[in-house]
Amino acid sequence: MIAMPAVDGKLTIAAIMDALNNHSGEHMVQPKMVYISDTTELGTIYTKAELTAIHDLCSEKDLILFLDGARMGSALTCKTNDLKLKDIAQLVDVFYIGGTKNGALLGEALVIGKKELKEDFRYLMKQRGAMMAKGFVIGIQFEALFMTRKSANQFNTYQDNLYYELGYHANAMAEKIAEVLQRCGYSFYAPICSNQLFPILPNDVIDRLAVDFKFMVQAKIDEKQSAIRFVTSWATTEENVEKLIEFFIK
Repeated sequence: MIAMPAVDGKLTIAAIMDALNNHSGEHMVQPKMVYISDTTELGTIYTKAELTAIHDLCSEKDLILFLDGARMGSALTCKTNDLKLKDIAQLVDVFYIGGTKNGALLGEALVIGKKELKEDFRYLMKQRGAMMAKGFVIGIQFEALFMTRKSANQFNTYQDNLYYELGYHANAMAEKIAEVLQRCGYSFYAPICSNQLFPILPNDVIDRLAVDFKFMVQAKIDEKQSAIRFVTSWATTEENVEKLIEFFIK
């Protein structure tokens, strides 16, 4: 694995080319796959133009393009997003649709677009113990998440576009928190895009916040302040968001 510097959590064309240029001899590993995430670990998203550029470079250099979609529900429902699921399917060789971070009990849906990668895939699943005898338990969750009409089945009721509704909710809860933090004058460690927020707070405020709320310290900014990480989800309630807001405005 070759880790490259990112810009706001996103891999750039320049970084990919640096990796290729610095691993060109037979004494080094030969890069074969580009791995990106949408949303990224900093909650930022790829634009259609950015993903298209990476796709074009991967095609030119014979690289496999893999997209980690653990937080895809949030990415696809961001206000600034211009990618659709069908765009990702056309531009990426392999990607997965995150279930567990967007309402599913377990599992992710792997999508293989590149024909050459499909050969013997089920045999590979079996060899590695990944073929579940009761795999429908995972699959039926995605049927519920992506159902676009009411089910006629008397035993099930599905909400239209539930996958997107849950993503919208997570982003909306984060947006409410971000608006209050900005009004309070706090800056952010990373751009505000999705359901991940990275406010920079005084260390004494962080200590008081930790009494009643759970979060992660992302980075030390200086001796007096640090960046923390808030993540909202499909299960975040308005009530809990209001409690957090109350902490900052009281």
